This record gives sequence, C-alpha cells and structure tokens, in this order.
Amino acid sequence: MQPICMRSEEKIMLDERKPEAKGLAAVAAQLPRLEDIALFNTAKVLAAFKAEQVSDYYLKPSSGYGYNDVGREKLDAVYARVFKTEAALVRSHFVSGTHALAVALLGNLRPGDELVAVTGAPYDTMQTVIGSPVKTPGSLVDLGVIYKEVPMEGSSADLAAIKKTVTPATRMVHIQRSRGYSAVRESLSVAEIGRICACVKEINPQIICFVDNCYGEFCEKEEPTEAGADLMAGSLIKNPGGGLAPCGGYIVGRADLVEQASYRLTAPGLGAEMGATLGDTARAFYQGLFLAPHVVLQAVKTAIFAAAVFEALGYEVRPQASVPRTDIIQAVTLGTQKKLEAFCAAVQNNSPVDAHVRPVPGELPSYQDLVVMAAGTFVQGASIELSCDGPCRPPYNAFFQGGLTFEHGRLAIMAAAEEAGPCAK
Repeated sequence: MQPICMRSEEKIMLDERKPEAKGLAAVAAQLPRLEDIALFNTAKVLAAFKAEQVSDYYLKPSSGYGYNDVGREKLDAVYARVFKTEAALVRSHFVSGTHALAVALLGNLRPGDELVAVTGAPYDTMQTVIGSPVKTPGSLVDLGVIYKEVPMEGSSADLAAIKKTVTPATRMVHIQRSRGYSAVRESLSVAEIGRICACVKEINPQIICFVDNCYGEFCEKEEPTEAGADLMAGSLIKNPGGGLAPCGGYIVGRADLVEQASYRLTAPGLGAEMGATLGDTARAFYQGLFLAPHVVLQAVKTAIFAAAVFEALGYEVRPQASVPRTDIIQAVTLGTQKKLEAFCAAVQNNSPVDAHVRPVPGELPSYQDLVVMAAGTFVQGASIELSCDGPCRPPYNAFFQGGLTFEHGRLAIMAAAEEAGPCAK
C-alpha cells in the first residue's frame, strides 16, 4: 500500500498551525518596522561617535584615582549626545542598574523632600532602596524622604490620580518604564512617559521627572529624555552595553542633577572627576554601545517569537506577539511552580555557559519571594543576554528577556515550549 501524500498546500496549512511557525510569522510581520528602528538608532549612535571624534586613544585603561581619564570623559559626552541630555555619568563603578537608580535618587533628594512613584509600586529591588513597604536602613524613607505611590490604571498611568497626588511641593516623581515583576501592567512607551512628564510639569515645572529606563533603551527611536524626563538611569549589562559591557551603569540628564548624583557615587567635591577605568573596560563600553541597537533588535525579535509560540500553546502572555515593543521583557503566565522551574531549566540548558546546571528557587538580595533564575550568560546576570527569571508566587510568571542572537533565542524558546507543553485549561 502506498503512503498517502499530502498536497503542498495542506502541508503549508499544517505547518502554519505549529507554534514555531506562528512565532516566525509574528517576527516577520513586524520585521520591517523593527529594522527601521535599529537602523535609526545605529545612525544616532554613530553620529555621536563621529561628533565626539572617538579614537583609539580613548579606549585605553587608567589606574589609581583616574584623574584626567579622557576616555571616561569622552564616553560621558557620547552618552549625553545619544540621549540628548546636558550631561552623563557612565561608570563601571555602578554594581547594577538598581545602584545607578539609587545614586540618582539619593544624590538629588534630601530629608523632607517628597518622592511620588507615579507608575505604581517599583519592582522589588527598588522597594528596598526607597524603604517602602519594607523598612530598610539607609533607604530614602529612613533618611527622611516622604514617599507616595500612584497605582497604575490598568496598564496605563492614571493622570487624574497623579494630578491629585503630586503637588507643587513635590520634589521628584519616579517613572518606571518596564513592567518589572508585573504581569498586569505593560511597559511604557516614550510617548506615554512624555504625557506623564507634561502632566507633572503643569503642576510645577521644577518637579524632577526621573525615569528608570532599564530594559527600554533603543526599543524606540526616541528615549524618555527626549520627551520631558529630567533625569534617567539604567544598566550597562542590559540594553546599552550591547552584550559586551562586563558591568556598570549610567545616569543621564540635566547637568546639575547628574552632578549631584556624581557626588553620591564618589564623594562631595570629587564627583565625576575620579574613578579609574580598569583593563579593557573602556573598549567594551564603547563597542557595546555601538552594537546596542542591533543587539536590542535581536532581543526584541526573540521576545516576539516567545510570545507567539506560547500564545499558540494556550498560555497568557504579556505583551501579546502583535503589540509594538517598548522594552525587551516578555512575560509568560505558566500557572504552576513546576512549569516555571521547567521553563527556566530549559533556557539554562540551552545556554552557552553553565548549560549543565539546573536552576532552583533561591533567595536573592532585596527580593520578597524565592526566585528561580536561568542565566547561562558570559557576563553574570546580564539580561541583554538570553535569560529568564520569575518569583515563586502565583500565577507563576516567567519573565524572559534578552538574546544576543535571534537564532539562539529561537532554540531556547522552543526547548522551553517543549518542557512546558500545551496549557492545560
């Protein structure tokens, strides 16, 4: 008996129903727009390098106090041009994005000042910096800063509530661009951040609009500092480090605000004038920034692919595959801790580093729940590289981000999909 052969049209129809095919189709549908953003941002970064006349001389290390480190000063100037700000502070001395954010806040807030988080509760590590709801020695609240929160209205900022809470006496508002560990709110577009800033400035033009830009750099053609943000901070082992930065963070914004932050990073009076650039760090920072728009493109493609694959398997995902991206994070609601652990294990098993290690839930500094984390990365904890983590609490969301290459992201996502299996509803 001869086997029954399907017509080619029938094969195509069957293939289109497969999760992987749906993922590839979702990426293809958005690719022209995504590549246009990457091209625009590459041109922007290249223009900054050219305007500052970056040369090999600036890629050298310094030592000791780091006085007259021209490479460090030039990198600050390049970042200021890219983000269209008066000043920048780009340093390996920031141990994390949270540290950069903390320095910006602690450098510009004094006892009695009021800080209002206008996009709801910040993510876990920032809650300890602020000192709310968990009391933390040395936090803003502990030092006498008055703190208030305005919950999000669904996935958008509640402008009406902001107008009621923020007063002319408010010193600073905190705007978190990414979703953090929330599967409810979405990340914010630059346009929405601009609307928040405009709303706040109507109350008092002197209020500082501060943006946590982690995970958002180069996802759009504009950055929040082009839409009204006075001060902004982020991590170099996320988007702007391009997968090459081994550590570090940045603060950009108004010159006086960046200067105040620099005094908190080093010491009053010393500020940005000190801090050695060791080893090959300068070269990695410059080259990583140059590659960042392209690397972010790979991460965004991976996130879209992941959303479409898990949508096809019946899981709730945020954002959905068809939604334009404003950061690189993809949330997948898995429903059980067992599936969350299996998802993370599959990602780890398809990593270039420590693929043989199985991640298990554990305690992490400043997190309120046990966290399971897959991070088989060349730079420890680098979330521009393919990584995944999630708090062990219902509804057991996996937060997937990064990917230096889409090919790697595709392989890891399909392995995670095989481990998780279809959603049992």
